[in-house]
Amino acid sequence: MGYASHLVLRDSGSWENAALPLSVYGANLALNWAWTPIFFGAHKIKWALYEIIALWGTTAAMGVLFYRVNSTAGLLILPYLAWNTLAVALNYAVWRDNEKDNSVPAVEDKKQ
Repeated sequence: MGYASHLVLRDSGSWENAALPLSVYGANLALNWAWTPIFFGAHKIKWALYEIIALWGTTAAMGVLFYRVNSTAGLLILPYLAWNTLAVALNYAVWRDNEKDNSVPAVEDKKQ
């Protein structure tokens, strides 16, 4: 990601042309940083799922925006996008398998 962002800055021609791709990169870094304390620290698995979906979106957008400036930079984001896809799936599975309020309680449970 760091080298890809360097390629974008180098090949964009100006700070103004690099502003959007590098802003998405900055947002991606912030979202990447935020996921761990939400998931592991606060144990808010559903919030972490929403957050990591946003992270996935910025990763995809970053890849497209980087590719428009430098094709190598965009392609360098693909492994990160693949990793994010796996992480989203894992976060979803953990939420699905551990969410207590996923379903309506059974009739027997209401009688107790």
